Amino acid sequence: MIPAKSIGWMRDGEQFLARTIDAAMPMDRRSLLPGWDRATVVSHVAGNAAALVNLLRWAATGVETPMYASPQAREDAIAQWRAADAPALLSHVEHTRAELDEAVSSLPEAAWEHEVRTNSGRIASASVVPWMRVREVYIHAVDLDAGASFSDLPGAVITALIDDAVQFLSAKPDCPVRALRAGDQHWQLGGGAEADGTDINGSNIDGTDAALLAWLIGRSGGEDLTSAGPLPALPRWL
Repeated sequence: MIPAKSIGWMRDGEQFLARTIDAAMPMDRRSLLPGWDRATVVSHVAGNAAALVNLLRWAATGVETPMYASPQAREDAIAQWRAADAPALLSHVEHTRAELDEAVSSLPEAAWEHEVRTNSGRIASASVVPWMRVREVYIHAVDLDAGASFSDLPGAVITALIDDAVQFLSAKPDCPVRALRAGDQHWQLGGGAEADGTDINGSNIDGTDAALLAWLIGRSGGEDLTSAGPLPALPRWL
C-alpha cells in the first residue's frame, strides 16, 4: 500500500527544510550539532535523499542497491559537498530532493511492500522510506540553528516522531522506565511502564510535545521538562 500520509509529511517537510536553508546563510556558521557547520548538515541531508533513492530503486527493480556504497564513500560525499560554494551546494540539495520525489511518485504500488535494508542493517518494506525522510528533513531543519524549532513542526509530525523515538529507545536494554506526558498525550518509555498517563512511582516526565521530542532525540538536556527527580540518562537515539 502506498504510504500516503508519510509522503504528504515528507513533501511538507521538504518545503519546511527549504525555507530554513534559505535563512541559514552563511553556510559556514555553526549548527546545533557538535562539530558540524550548516554546510555539513545540508550536505548530509542531500546525501540522505540520494541514499533513499537507492532504496526505492532496490524496491522497484529487485536489484540490491545499498543506501551507501560504503561508510567512507558516505563521508567523502558529505565532505565534498560541504566544501562546495553555496550555489553549488543548494543546487545539489534541490537536485537530490527532486530525484527522491520522482522516485516516490513513480514507484509502483506493489513495490512499496518489497523488502530493503536500511543503513543500520534493518530489513523493512520500502514503505518506511518516506518516513525516514520525514525524520531527516524536520529534525535537521532545526539542527541548522537558523530560526526553526521543534515547536514549529506540525503537531501530528511531532507526535509521530515521539512515537518513533520512544519505540526505538524502549528496545534498548538500558532504557529507563518512565511515563511521558504532554497535555492529554502520554507514552510508555522503557519496559514495564504504564501508558495511561498516571504517575509510576513518581517517574512521570511532563512537558510540551516539542520539549519531550527534543530531549528524547538528544537535542536538549530536558531543561523545559518537569519530573519528581533528576531526568534519567537516555540511550543514544539512532
